[in-house]
Amino acid sequence: MADRKNIVPENVAGDFFVDTTCIDCDTCRQLAPASFAESGEYSYVYSQPKTDDERRAATRALLCCPTGSIGCDGKNLAGEVMNDFPMVMDENVYYCGFNSPKSYGGNSYYIQDPEGNWLIDSPKYTNHLVSYFEEHGGLNYIFLTHEDDVADADKYAEHFGARRLIHEAAFKACRDAEIVISGFSDKPFGDNRSFTIIPTPGHTRGHMVLLYKNKFLFSGDHLYFSTQDQHLGAFKDYCWYSWPKQAESMSKLLNFEFEWVLPGHGSRGRLEKSEMRNQLKELVAEMKAA
Repeated sequence: MADRKNIVPENVAGDFFVDTTCIDCDTCRQLAPASFAESGEYSYVYSQPKTDDERRAATRALLCCPTGSIGCDGKNLAGEVMNDFPMVMDENVYYCGFNSPKSYGGNSYYIQDPEGNWLIDSPKYTNHLVSYFEEHGGLNYIFLTHEDDVADADKYAEHFGARRLIHEAAFKACRDAEIVISGFSDKPFGDNRSFTIIPTPGHTRGHMVLLYKNKFLFSGDHLYFSTQDQHLGAFKDYCWYSWPKQAESMSKLLNFEFEWVLPGHGSRGRLEKSEMRNQLKELVAEMKAA
């Protein structure tokens, strides 16, 4: 729970604040960019919410902060705002919220699919999400992009009897996974042609992305969208295995079409398919030249 006695110095006066337990994961800045900014070491409140919508967004950030580093001394909307999660992105695809410190605040997503519901990476294990998933048909699959973002996947798998998917090169992070992906070839998932598993070594050797309906790319830590400059990007400073391999994996994505990039870390974004492809080609060229 955030402690005003340990407030970070950049916070402007008002109800909302960030304390020194912040790990600078970017969750609050994604959810409430009108209120939160980055100092270089942590987030802080640069502008107190001025409208009801801004206050609601700031409360979403408070709820989703993985380390509980955001506090609010004024009117508490948390009980009401909790019902915003999972939060619809588009169609039947949702952002889970309740980011986990076990994945350094990585984002998790949920798909309500007629042939079985999916969780992509794992949020905190919370009663709210468990109840929601129970009311909407449970969970059939948990897709783990890589070893960094497993978080509470085991708890969700046990509760719902869900099958976890992970690459063999990341198997040490989830040794009892029910489905282990081998090799580095693209694989449609079973008979459901809506899902394609694409191994993308680079950030880690066992990194994978999931393409859904040729529209939604769940990109883990491979690819993100910068809302600041409206452009695709990749984290070279956080590439733990091989940047050349990540560039090679990125170029493989040119074989696919998608509109949405839904990453574990970094902002979410949508572009027309043609613009997405053009930006992806530019990014691949930049990565190979770096």
